[in-house]
Amino acid sequence: MGDLVIASPLEPSPDLLIIASGNPAKVAEIRSMLDATTLQVRQQPDGTDIEETGATYLENARLKAEAVAQLTGHWALADDSGIAVDALGGAPGLYSARYGTNDVERIERLLRELGDTPYRSASFNSAVAVADPTGAIQLEALGICRGEILTTPRGHGGGYDSIFWVREAGCTYAEMTSHQRSKLGSRGKAVRQIAAQMRRLLRF
Repeated sequence: MGDLVIASPLEPSPDLLIIASGNPAKVAEIRSMLDATTLQVRQQPDGTDIEETGATYLENARLKAEAVAQLTGHWALADDSGIAVDALGGAPGLYSARYGTNDVERIERLLRELGDTPYRSASFNSAVAVADPTGAIQLEALGICRGEILTTPRGHGGGYDSIFWVREAGCTYAEMTSHQRSKLGSRGKAVRQIAAQMRRLLRF
């Protein structure tokens, strides 16, 4: 698990947090991880497109959080995630979403490149950044979930979830419950690191 960094807070906006994502499922997942019962959590405005030019997950998360905060004038939270396969030298890593045109192609390519090697250890990596309404980063954290790549998919989930086996959960990422994802998942670990500080900054 990565280090948590807390900057000097500015005066927070009213109870509104924008998630730098156009995926309603991700927005709902992050909201549940924050347990933000009194906080209004919304996804980014339609049509928002932020180029991910960072060299690390954290740099990409910062870029998205800064841009959405400046665009909306509200606090913004962004994450960037990817899968790193040890036998592939950490690939696909930052290029996880660009390993194919859809999930099926991405999984097929990864399994083809990995072949029948018995060395199938991997990790899901997530970075989370929170920006204040001016776009200044106030919180950031990293989360890692270790596992291994199966030879065939199990369960139904987006991305590489169906081929990523999590030993602690006894199932694939796709088969994990929301509670397990919050506790064991890479995004859940990162969000949980900043949840208490977010409550202080946004006063919810």
